Amino acid sequence: MNKQVVFLDRATIPTHIKIQRPDIPHQWQEYLNTTTDDLVTRAQSAHVIITNKVAISANLLDACPNLELIVAAATGTNNIDLAACQQRNIAVYNVRHYADQGVPEHALTLMLALLKQLLPYCRDVQAGRWQQSPHFCFTDYPIENLAGKTLGIIGAGALGQKMAQIAQALDMKVLLAEHKHQVEIRAGRTAFTQVLQQADIISLHCPLTPATQDLFSEPEFEQMKPSALLINTARGPLVDEHALATAILKGQIAGAATDVASVEPLRQDNPLVPLLSLPNFIMTPHIAWASEQSLNALSQQLSKNIEDFYQHKPSNRVI
Repeated sequence: MNKQVVFLDRATIPTHIKIQRPDIPHQWQEYLNTTTDDLVTRAQSAHVIITNKVAISANLLDACPNLELIVAAATGTNNIDLAACQQRNIAVYNVRHYADQGVPEHALTLMLALLKQLLPYCRDVQAGRWQQSPHFCFTDYPIENLAGKTLGIIGAGALGQKMAQIAQALDMKVLLAEHKHQVEIRAGRTAFTQVLQQADIISLHCPLTPATQDLFSEPEFEQMKPSALLINTARGPLVDEHALATAILKGQIAGAATDVASVEPLRQDNPLVPLLSLPNFIMTPHIAWASEQSLNALSQQLSKNIEDFYQHKPSNRVI
């Protein structure tokens, strides 16, 4: 029997990235984007749904009597009602470790861009300031080195471990944070509050869960060094954006860079939007995961997850 495979938001992966079809009898249907109005019509006959960011609710599951498998085209599955899937015996697979190199590299890029003042210097050159300088250079913005600084890493999974490896190669001191409010500190970890107080840069690499939502808010920024930087390449809601904006504007911390927002794409009423013109704040459009190498690894896992499910291999099974 041919399985009906429906990819709901193919446009979340660039069109030049080839997605290999699974080696099972199937019919493949993909849509660039799927709105709420179109969701039921497109998904109702599917045996397999692939989704990156389209939300999969219990109501949608009830409208899909043939559904056997949902494949998340990402590691995070917070857009899928996992409890409802479990109740209906619908498997959920995700993709893993495809961006273990790309995301830490992007975090490093953001750190360097802030410390080296790349954006304000580039903007000034574009505005003609270097051309008008009486000297061979101008040094209006203080530049610092990464070496010797203390990096606090929140999240000690594959991404956090890779970030630690890169940082240590650059002669940084690395602190892997223990879970917030955890009394017993595991070997190789540092208490969360100590990381806040000691780190020159804090980089977030943990998943978004009810326990980590607003992990960084006003109390955390108050404990950080005034010279510290916050880097977020994980999930927007890990950070209270109002509190972050206030902390930067009041000088509680020296700056921040984020690849994510609480609501994506970025909304004009997001409290971080007024910071976009500041030299000590950088925002990129959720691209840390999207290197060519990462995208190709992700696309290969999509078809493999479908094959593994029908071959009864648990591999990347979430539930």
